[in-house]
Amino acid sequence: MDGVPEPHTGWTFVTNHARVLAAIADNHSARIRDIAARCRLTERAVQKIIADLEEGGYLSHTRRGRSNDYEIDPSKILRHPAEAGLTVASLLSMLVRDEAERKERVSEGVRER
Repeated sequence: MDGVPEPHTGWTFVTNHARVLAAIADNHSARIRDIAARCRLTERAVQKIIADLEEGGYLSHTRRGRSNDYEIDPSKILRHPAEAGLTVASLLSMLVRDEAERKERVSEGVRER
């Protein structure tokens, strides 16, 4: 598929679940194919992650014709004891803001050329 970046190998600081959640926060009607491309995951992996997030109560969806509209529960507490008390909203505020800043830097770089 054209435009799909190569998968990443090795460890990372952010989990695939957090990446998928951030992608959905950025576009509540994103297709699984688009989420997979953005997160450098397979569509099957994204489906599994979405199922995990729904089972945990972090995410729900409404079927709209052939697509889904996702809703994130920003008040849900993160699962790991080390993040006790932190909410999904606090996590997303860091990830989504960073993504917006990254896009801005890229577009500024293009304008400078």
